[in-house]
Amino acid sequence: MATAKEYRTEQIRNVVVLGHGGCGKTSLIDALCFASGNARRRGNVDEGHAHTLTTEEEVAHEISLQVTPAFAEFQGTKINLLDTPGYLDFTGDTIAATRVADAAVIVVSATSGIEVGTEQVWEYCETRGIPRVFFISMMDKENANFHRVYQEIKDIMTPSAVPVEIPIGAADDFRGIINLFSKRAHFYKSGTQTGEYDEGDVPEELRDSFSTWETELQETLATTDEALLERFIEGEEISREEAIEAMALGVGRGDCIPVFCGAAKQSFGVRALLKKMVELFPSPSEIGPVPAGDQELSPTDDAPFSALVFKTTNEPHVGELSMFRIYSGTVVNGMEVANPERGGTEKLNHISVPQGKDRLEVPRLHAGDIGVVAKLRDTHTGDTLCQTGRTIKLDGIDFPKPDISVAVRGEARSDEDKLGEVLGRIHEEDPTFFTEFDPELGQTIARGLGELHLDVQFERMKRKFGVSVVTERPKIAYRETITRSAQGQGRFKKQSGGRGQFGDCWIRLKPLSAGEGILFENSIKGGVIPSKYLPSVERGIKEAATRGILAGYPLQDFAAECYDGSYHSVDSSDIAFKVAGSMALRNVAEKAGPVLLEPIIEVAVTTPDDYVGDIMGDLNQRRGRVLGMNPMGGRTTITARVPEVELYKYASSLRSITQGRAHHTRKFVGYEAAPTNEAQKVISARQEEEAAAR
Repeated sequence: MATAKEYRTEQIRNVVVLGHGGCGKTSLIDALCFASGNARRRGNVDEGHAHTLTTEEEVAHEISLQVTPAFAEFQGTKINLLDTPGYLDFTGDTIAATRVADAAVIVVSATSGIEVGTEQVWEYCETRGIPRVFFISMMDKENANFHRVYQEIKDIMTPSAVPVEIPIGAADDFRGIINLFSKRAHFYKSGTQTGEYDEGDVPEELRDSFSTWETELQETLATTDEALLERFIEGEEISREEAIEAMALGVGRGDCIPVFCGAAKQSFGVRALLKKMVELFPSPSEIGPVPAGDQELSPTDDAPFSALVFKTTNEPHVGELSMFRIYSGTVVNGMEVANPERGGTEKLNHISVPQGKDRLEVPRLHAGDIGVVAKLRDTHTGDTLCQTGRTIKLDGIDFPKPDISVAVRGEARSDEDKLGEVLGRIHEEDPTFFTEFDPELGQTIARGLGELHLDVQFERMKRKFGVSVVTERPKIAYRETITRSAQGQGRFKKQSGGRGQFGDCWIRLKPLSAGEGILFENSIKGGVIPSKYLPSVERGIKEAATRGILAGYPLQDFAAECYDGSYHSVDSSDIAFKVAGSMALRNVAEKAGPVLLEPIIEVAVTTPDDYVGDIMGDLNQRRGRVLGMNPMGGRTTITARVPEVELYKYASSLRSITQGRAHHTRKFVGYEAAPTNEAQKVISARQEEEAAAR
């Protein structure tokens, strides 16, 4: 296995590359790694061999589906680059990558501008409070418009955005940039693929534009420091060195967000971005101490070792790979570390640094670096690894909760036999993918962040573990109850030679309030049923209740009073009275106004105000009952109660209605009587199922 160079903490930059799906993140990382000399060849997303497209599923879909680390070495600095998915279905990995990064490059397409994914990743960065820059990509594409996209960034994302370079030309005419720090033009050399350029004067036709942008940059930088502001007001010019220092300070505080531009497929603009990541982004040592419970960890080599596992993946012939970010101390090959979360220890053999598909062994990793290790026994995504003898717990990763469900079963018996184990291993790789077996409905339910998310996980199952699944609509856990009081008899008599069976009971049913369950009352007088048989009557009633009256769903919330009956001194038995109780329940419940109950979910939808009307209309079509609306800062949270059956694929529908700008949460709140027409559909479907089973 190839080896990698060792870097100290102050020589490291941890950068997450973020953006909407299709904006060019993967191509940009590919270009950065190739231009720095760390990638052996120039990749291409369309041809399926980009540097950080590492799985067959990513190649097939031509998008990033998981966080994939790579690194570029530039000016004596190691820049760890975290490629992330741009589609909301895979946002769990994007959040994980943002959690371990110290800075972010947010990529925006020069043709599409700000999209929902851009807004989403901006919020992730805001939550973490990390420094960031924008990179306007695809300047070589038709309809590319730097000025329009920059204005969108200012209007929609942040007024603190400021260009530090402006393009020379666009689309087919895109041929260079003007660097506002150096005040020089970079004219790119076509066909070099490494971003080389010739430096020259600003073209005559762009001098007015350059002067305007350069003044804006100088004004922005002057506001970062009182001494600079005073000099600027007096007409003095800020030198490049002072400008870079002021910009780094502003970026670190979030006071200014630099805007770069380029064309990754031609490597135009990538060397300038590499240089600015080194100059403007903080090293882990500049971030300062990291909180870990009631203690703080210093990002230095002499501090106790601590690291956070942010990604687990499974590679054929290798096994599980655990990717981690070191927050304090150092780690060397063969070192034994503790996992306080699991209460065990792990041995870190063959420590490597991830480089796309490859892993390069390194003898030691310093505080702040990112590494990967194989075959840990019991360590999972979000766990802390730390020095033995210490109890250190870093903040974990706040993964989003899944909001879409499907039922799954093995396509063949062999698939079914391995399904449970394989589903667990997929969850290890992606903590936003959950599964559970519902014994009541007899289905295995898989939950994820979207239909594509689930489809990709099932593709992975087939490729990695040879398990194929069939998906179905999840069944609904309906209930039944009664609406009025009724009474009647259950009489069981069987004679077939020898001792017979005899049980006879009269019961009175009455409805109870929701949630009261099943109450049994003994009102027998005079020993007409011996007391030893009454528990059997109760068992018979409760067992019959589990099979329901209308459609085979459990009957609930009623009181059953046993008030009369008879027995035979020889033929009566526990089993006879249990059957009699069961028969009594069925006979009486049919006269007690049985109704079907459907589960009700309280949904809280948070949406930009523009979509409130469309969402309300959609909820009404789903038989939803709106409870209230809470407007706050351009967004509104709508709370409604909706029958669970109407929420199948609601996440996808909501995404379509709002272009992905809304999200929702769910909470089960109870059962309500289903409308007659809806109840009849369920009853008919259940009868057809039973007929088919026979």
